[in-house]
Amino acid sequence: MQKPVIVCLDLEGVLVPEIWINVALKTGIEELKVTTREMPDYDKLMKQRLAILDRNQLKIADIQEVIGKMGPLEGAMEFVQWLRERCQVVILSDTFYQFALPLMRQLSFPTIFCNQLEIDGTGRIVNYHMRMQNQKKHSVAAFKSLNFFTMAAGDAYNDTAMLGEADVGYFFRPPDHLPKEFPQFPVTQTYSELQERFRKAGNFR
Repeated sequence: MQKPVIVCLDLEGVLVPEIWINVALKTGIEELKVTTREMPDYDKLMKQRLAILDRNQLKIADIQEVIGKMGPLEGAMEFVQWLRERCQVVILSDTFYQFALPLMRQLSFPTIFCNQLEIDGTGRIVNYHMRMQNQKKHSVAAFKSLNFFTMAAGDAYNDTAMLGEADVGYFFRPPDHLPKEFPQFPVTQTYSELQERFRKAGNFR
């Protein structure tokens, strides 16, 4: 008997544009364009981002204003709907609940596991708190322990542990250097291509 299937997806770069890149474009701060696609050390990256926000006196409202004007990538809503009709879908992201809510609304509120920002009374982001270290990998491992067949897709360094833990894992539109470093993960460039990979691996109709 086939196990029930669960698909774990990264958020930014897979279903929605990169939030920090959009903030960089809005503010003109080039340093904010660095993401987990280039920097594997997430703690170092976030400390760098918070320092940049402080230097430029940017607060949570400034970032949420940018997010409020963003939407899913073209085809993402239809892709998620196709998956949800066939299996369980969970978004595993290193973003923060304070950022994700407007985007989840546009995706019809799939389940998302992510992290929390610490914000003071003036709206300044003073710190960030990971729900747990390496939560993407541990989440997939937990789903496997619950007897799910796990499939995953992501685009950055912080997705590779998740892809490796899953029964099957795929890159989706990664930067050119990542498949060279992690050749074990097949590369997909379109939702139809990723959908076909999931269809075959999950034995979907």
